[in-house]
Amino acid sequence: MQGITAIAKILKMEGVEFISGFPMNAIFEAGAKEGIRPIMARNERVGVGIADGFTRASFGRRIGVCAMQSGPGVENAFSGVAQAYGDSSPILVLPTGPARRRLAPPNFVSSRSFHDITKWTDMISFADQVPDMMRRAFTCLRMGRRGPVLLEIPEDVVSEEFDDAKFQYKPVKSARPAGDPADVREVAKALIAAKNPVIRAGQGVHYAGAWDELRELAELLQIPVFTTLVGKGAFPENHPLALGAGGRTRPKMVMDFLKKADLVFAVGSSCTKEGFTTAIPDGKAVIQLTIDEHDISKDYPLEHAIIGDAKLALGQLIDAVKEQLGPEGRKGNNNVDREVKAVKDEWLKEWMPKLTSSEVPINPYRLIRDMAKVLDPRETIITHDSGNPRDHLVPFWECPVPGGYIGWGKMTTLGASLGFAMGAKLARPEKTAVSFLGNAAFGMVAMDFETAVRERIPILVVLVNNSLLGGYSGSHPVASERYNLNVQTGDYTKIAAGMGGYSERVEQPDGIIPALRRAKKAVDSGQAALLEVITREETTFSVYR
Repeated sequence: MQGITAIAKILKMEGVEFISGFPMNAIFEAGAKEGIRPIMARNERVGVGIADGFTRASFGRRIGVCAMQSGPGVENAFSGVAQAYGDSSPILVLPTGPARRRLAPPNFVSSRSFHDITKWTDMISFADQVPDMMRRAFTCLRMGRRGPVLLEIPEDVVSEEFDDAKFQYKPVKSARPAGDPADVREVAKALIAAKNPVIRAGQGVHYAGAWDELRELAELLQIPVFTTLVGKGAFPENHPLALGAGGRTRPKMVMDFLKKADLVFAVGSSCTKEGFTTAIPDGKAVIQLTIDEHDISKDYPLEHAIIGDAKLALGQLIDAVKEQLGPEGRKGNNNVDREVKAVKDEWLKEWMPKLTSSEVPINPYRLIRDMAKVLDPRETIITHDSGNPRDHLVPFWECPVPGGYIGWGKMTTLGASLGFAMGAKLARPEKTAVSFLGNAAFGMVAMDFETAVRERIPILVVLVNNSLLGGYSGSHPVASERYNLNVQTGDYTKIAAGMGGYSERVEQPDGIIPALRRAKKAVDSGQAALLEVITREETTFSVYR
């Protein structure tokens, strides 16, 4: 059996449905022989993004796989893998590499160079190593803290033969750790004793499938909940205890409740201090529940910690709280509900002039509000792109269900949302998958709209076009005024139409809803669609400190 054949057979055994990437890798052919669909993107980074979006929309239960050729191919994939690493997304990356006799400069050895942006990376040095190496890869992908795994396949290992009798493989089963009972009891006592606790929910809630447990604990103790950007949707944002998502921008409720909190309980969150997650204010008592011991006390000093799977540990906490407070806990006490509602009503009233604006060019906040009227958030998976589209969308798109929003930010790879939307649609074809991006982001990946058309992946791209690089005039005022550094031009509907998709341009506010309905009809019929909305540069953001 050839090494590449063994890899393909294992991918099939592990339930892999497709391999995305570009352009030359023997795994595409070997996988096709096993019934694994190849999806050819227009560049490697988008191929990685498709695998990444698939994994995220599957909550890590199904693994996205991407492949590319050695040298420039895997070099071009670097930023996409870094994106997955920054957001702890478990994807399997399978580049080919130089032949074993050529592992020297100037040849690029990806298993060395990708070490800092993968959970685990290695090279398959001999064909008969394939079963062992693939088992280790899928173990890393399914256990503990999630993250990308890269296995480099030297060109001569691809065709190297080994004895069929040595091909022995069983699919990897995941294992999940519960929390230490003593730690759980201490945390339960602290949560009960706190006067104004707040829960911070991260992506670990999604991967653990701990949504019901998070909601039960919050209701049991009447604790308000906000999420990180990657955790958005882990707690239903239409729930009376929901504060929304805390990113660079955030609903007013997030900071109002964080400022007065005497205890912050971080669930499934690394508690990393970075620019895309609302920081915990200084002086707050912090408790952390995480599956990765490296997260503990990394950026915040802790009162208590639980190391374990969010679903199992939250279940333990619920039992511990009920033992101390009874089966109903503090249910029925609606004081926190009323307080959250009061702040939310005040916040929305403040922003309603922009959310209902009739100005021309269109205000992007009006677009977001109208999108929620046409695209049922319960039946939609929406992902933002970098920059202003993210900062406008995060506070005002209310996500009521897990997986209805793919948030990201630690690595702001411009254009990533297009691949993510395609991957999400492949994972959950019954949903409307939406990429919400700006003209700069679309410019980075526009040719891959053709991938959505050709591969019959009917996504909806909502392109916010203000003909500018949003915010750059403030960063580069002289270069912008004198040399138009911040100016971009183009009619992107013509690009989408030329690639075989549905496209429409919207310039008037009253045209948003009818155009969205036509675009959704096209998507529902199986056609990729692009809606280009001509907007103003909106420099006011929902940021409260």
